[in-house]
Amino acid sequence: MDWKTFQALLSGVNKYSTAFGRIWLSVVFVFRVMVYVVAAERVWGDEQKDFDCNTKQPGCANVCYDHYFPISHIRLWALQLIFITCPSFMVVMHVAYRDDRERRHRAKHGDDAKLYNNTGKKHGGLWWTYLISLFVKTAIEAAFLYILHRVYKSFYLPRVVKCEVVPCPNVVDCYVGHPTEKKVFTYFMVGASALCIVLNICEIIYLISKRIVRITNKFKRRNRDRAVHHDNYTDDPFNNCSMPMTRLEVIDKKDRPPSFKTANKSAHRVSTLRLEKKIRASAPNLSTAS
Repeated sequence: MDWKTFQALLSGVNKYSTAFGRIWLSVVFVFRVMVYVVAAERVWGDEQKDFDCNTKQPGCANVCYDHYFPISHIRLWALQLIFITCPSFMVVMHVAYRDDRERRHRAKHGDDAKLYNNTGKKHGGLWWTYLISLFVKTAIEAAFLYILHRVYKSFYLPRVVKCEVVPCPNVVDCYVGHPTEKKVFTYFMVGASALCIVLNICEIIYLISKRIVRITNKFKRRNRDRAVHHDNYTDDPFNNCSMPMTRLEVIDKKDRPPSFKTANKSAHRVSTLRLEKKIRASAPNLSTAS
């Protein structure tokens, strides 16, 4: 398998990833691909030849090996690495689709016309594509861990296995080659896979929380704009004024002109006082005439 070509294909994913995505890609290449290529392949290089049974019955060793090791660790990990990196190509393909749409849009409407501000920015459909790719990668990692756990019984590799499968004549002891070394590499690869699952979950939480914060700020900004607009026009009940009034321009209640009821009371009181004065002024004249 040409891992250099594989790395070149995934290098384009790095510029569209978040910080957690870049860490995930580094873990995949450093702790999984490099360990797989440099050390793990050599440990499992010719594992069937190192599987020795204490019998010379033809076919017994092959049958026992197939019974206890139905799937080779090294091939299972190779499939796992291929499958977990395939969802990342969804993001690259989506960005390539956006680039093609942007190119056709500019060819049709001119170079100044823009369909996307940034084709690699995770907004709209690309955000959903990226989020779905994270869920798919997490599900694939968990599925392969379950398969490894199910087939090899808690990732454990015994030194000796007892086999009584036909055509073995009786219970045969078979010995696994380099059992401790294989066990160490198994636990290491399982730990790296678990770390990748944790990073994927952290990135999912980061993307969703960032999206929620952005939507919340958008709603707050919209409500604030509505409140400002309402406050500017609340002083004009008919909304006829050419210039919106502010709260500082509202006349204080003490300086407002009297209402109709207050003015009517004052006028009635003034007329009553004038009538009383006339009566008092005419009273001495009446007494003199009598």
